[in-house]
Amino acid sequence: MRRTDKKKTFGQQSSKVTQLADTLSQAISMKKFREGDSLPSINQLSAEYGVSRDTVFKAFLDLRERGLIDSTPGKGYYVTSQVTNVLLLLDQYTPFKEALYNSFVKHLPINYKVDLLFHQYNERLFNTIIRESVGKYNKYIVMNFDNEKFSMVLNKIHPTKLLLLDFGKFEKEKYSYICQDFDEAFYQALLMLKERLRHYPQLVLLFSKNLKHPQSSKEYFTRFCEEQGFLCEIQEDIENLTVRKGVVYIAIKQQDVVKVVKQGRLEGLKCGKDFGLLAYNDIPSYEVIDEGITSLSIDWEMMGNEAANFVLNNVPIQKYLPTEVRLRKSL
Repeated sequence: MRRTDKKKTFGQQSSKVTQLADTLSQAISMKKFREGDSLPSINQLSAEYGVSRDTVFKAFLDLRERGLIDSTPGKGYYVTSQVTNVLLLLDQYTPFKEALYNSFVKHLPINYKVDLLFHQYNERLFNTIIRESVGKYNKYIVMNFDNEKFSMVLNKIHPTKLLLLDFGKFEKEKYSYICQDFDEAFYQALLMLKERLRHYPQLVLLFSKNLKHPQSSKEYFTRFCEEQGFLCEIQEDIENLTVRKGVVYIAIKQQDVVKVVKQGRLEGLKCGKDFGLLAYNDIPSYEVIDEGITSLSIDWEMMGNEAANFVLNNVPIQKYLPTEVRLRKSL
């Protein structure tokens, strides 16, 4: 690490110890320091970053705990193993995204550092995160901003370093991806449930105007209803939802599942008997709510496992995960 006349400084986002440790970790990741190389001395780093010697010492202890450096008398601190920095950029927090994350990090060794960020479906934030991350990570695991449009800012990342997750209804042949099919797989899952669904004459898809779910799912829902002879409705006004007897409600958001269950109770109706409920993306609480909520879901832990394999083995992957039906008493 070369000294410059201009002293480097840290921001206020986290402790100076953590920031210095992360800066050195990134330098190791980018091979500025290779295995066996000596690190600058405590005095050098103290002067370069304008921090105390104690701060540098604690940063070295942090890196030693991560298994990246060690020290010997006369040699000082040196690199023992390379660190791999990974950006995991997801859309927003949900329990099933937590399952993905936990599965992902569980399969990575200690010298793999994962930065977890969320773009919250904010395109400007998404673009800023990607632009500012270029060159800082060995691998980029990214949930694209849009299901039907490839975000052009991703062209700044070398294709071999990028893995696309979840959304993927766009040209992506030169990239690795692990996606789910929101269209035909959704239709086929409904076909698997059609005999259960026939206990109810009408299907209602809850799809609010601001829902960040692929719009094309509505077309495949309508197609299924028309071909199978169901009355169908796509309801955008969830706030004023009235649960009716003889209707199956298909809820994509967890909040909408709760809304249907609560509203059904207020109407004196029993879920799984008077009305049906089908949720999208399974979470553990669906096993116990109202004796169980039937769901359609990919295996999010599998997605995490596959993403970890991509990072560890540098082997390209192009895969759609199957949509599974988890049948419970709500249908």
